[in-house]
Amino acid sequence: MKTMAGRKLSRPTGARSALLKNMTASLLQHEQIKTTYAKAREVARYTENVIAIAKKKNLAAYRRVGAIIPDKKVQRKIHDVLVPRYQSRPGGCTRVHRIGTRLGDNAEIAVIKMVV
Repeated sequence: MKTMAGRKLSRPTGARSALLKNMTASLLQHEQIKTTYAKAREVARYTENVIAIAKKKNLAAYRRVGAIIPDKKVQRKIHDVLVPRYQSRPGGCTRVHRIGTRLGDNAEIAVIKMVV
């Protein structure tokens, strides 16, 4: 999934897309992760898109989710647990909470959670 809009996160395109895919997989697997606020906002957008694709429940949707999230366990969780949970919800499956700043570089830290 190529996105034109969004933050660059001080990374080249390949590294940025790998970062977003891996963080999205971690968020979908653990349903909560802690990261910087800028990354959390981008991961929230990316995750919402993955869930919207998976809600369509057809072969193309399964393949597109598989292209974005390579981990089979996470794919299974998306289709078996998360899609039924968010099927009636039009959007807003993630929530970002600011929790302060990091000591080393004063970067703003946030927790991103899947809404229950």
